[in-house]
Amino acid sequence: MGDERMSIYRASRTIKRKDNSLYNALRSIYEDSVFVGEIAQLWSELPLLANLRCGLWYSSKFDSNCYFKSTDGHTNNWSFNTSRLNLHVALLAGQRGGCIIVDSTRKGKRFPDSMSKTIPIWTCVLNRSILNYHNKKRGAGIPLEGESNTSDQHTEGTEPVCPDWDCSLHVPLWIPETEKAAIEDRLENWTKQMEASGADIASLALTLKKPLRPLWISQKTVIWLNEVPESDSWDFTPIILVSASSSSGNFQHRTTSEFSWNYIPGAGDDEESWARGLSPILFWNHAYDLVNLGPELCNQKVAGIVEKDRVHRAQRGQNAPQISVKLSQLSERTGQFSFEEPKIDIEILGTESKAESFNDECKIYWLGSTNLAVGSAQLAANASDIDCILNCDRESVSVSCDNPEAYLHLPIVNSKLDRFSLLRNLPSALDFAKMNLRRGKKLLVCCNNGEDISICVSLAIFSLLFTDEGFFDDGKSLGQTCITKSEMRRRLVFVCKFAIHARPSRGNLKQVFNFINGGSVNVNSSSWRL
Repeated sequence: MGDERMSIYRASRTIKRKDNSLYNALRSIYEDSVFVGEIAQLWSELPLLANLRCGLWYSSKFDSNCYFKSTDGHTNNWSFNTSRLNLHVALLAGQRGGCIIVDSTRKGKRFPDSMSKTIPIWTCVLNRSILNYHNKKRGAGIPLEGESNTSDQHTEGTEPVCPDWDCSLHVPLWIPETEKAAIEDRLENWTKQMEASGADIASLALTLKKPLRPLWISQKTVIWLNEVPESDSWDFTPIILVSASSSSGNFQHRTTSEFSWNYIPGAGDDEESWARGLSPILFWNHAYDLVNLGPELCNQKVAGIVEKDRVHRAQRGQNAPQISVKLSQLSERTGQFSFEEPKIDIEILGTESKAESFNDECKIYWLGSTNLAVGSAQLAANASDIDCILNCDRESVSVSCDNPEAYLHLPIVNSKLDRFSLLRNLPSALDFAKMNLRRGKKLLVCCNNGEDISICVSLAIFSLLFTDEGFFDDGKSLGQTCITKSEMRRRLVFVCKFAIHARPSRGNLKQVFNFINGGSVNVNSSSWRL
């Protein structure tokens, strides 16, 4: 009986894997991308943004990306996170009159929680912060842009500057009123957190002429093409939220003249479990071939694409781990790949996929007017206007420098693989940074993708060697400043203001905080005691 139950279990698992096959996922993404393209054409003047990481699969022509987490919108877990302010999204929307954000969900919902609650909370908090900024400025007797400084404009200082500035919470109709009320009760506290974080609200207030407001579009939305409004006709700055996938059922069997396949809603989610090393940029470079090959040849084609790309990156000295795929007995006989998950290092695959996805946008970001920059390791070798490099990637990079003191390689791994890897290496990183910054050298801190480890190392350097305003003082102000969680959050906001693609993980940020506050840290000595 036990064997019978096991065989039923194995059969159901096999069916599930077949439904979630690589071809089904890629074909589903391709079909949904057509819908995304149609919506983008309705407002072609607005920039198209991908919400990482799922949204990145649904178009080959994104203008930028953003990072709004669904967990910040989960029921009874609502949050406004100052480490994910996404201020570049608001600034871009203000400059271009709005923006379109693409995401998707596997759970049978029309919209992920990132769109139905996280982004509405974000727009509301930013709107309230901007209005408070205007009112404080007006109350202090400082005229707004375009106003003259006459006494009748601010005699009382109590009237709101923009009485029509919408600060209300806009959520979709399917959110219960009780949940909306619970979120509204927290808005005041989140607004205070925003204002205390050191975020550049002044730039937001200068750029945004109309309040932010989300709009929701899915494949079930009815749009009359002859009645599509111009984006500048609204009395708000639209944040158009496009949920790429169909929400009707988990799987839909679809048949074309050539192939039969199963549609997967939100297929771009959790790419480590199905993509086999394929990244969004690789997919779109070969999308038509992969879709037209059909289910039988798709896996083999993807394996060839991934291996060719790996060899290309290895020849350029970049991190290029080899991905091995385990073949089942059936696949050994048929010559096709099985539906079993490949035996790979999930963490390596995840970071490599993300780094490759951003090749078009990968840049070196200078942190204000400091001599400190962050970026990806693949750009370090050819970086100009850089005097020294602190490489935190697993692999070393080939750099041409005569001075051995101008390059330091610290192979730091993610906190999921080693909870103390960053903590162990921070003393050496700080010594290297202090030595070079004292000499007026321009320092680049880099890691695999320029989004996590390098951000956290730069945060530690900035917190211990710079003032709150961003001036290098060799740690002299540290004695007068207590680096609390709130203060470190302010420093992180400063770093993320310039490194707009920063996505520091919670585990790595915790190591930075523990390093700064874990013991006596003497910035004037060569040893950093924990």
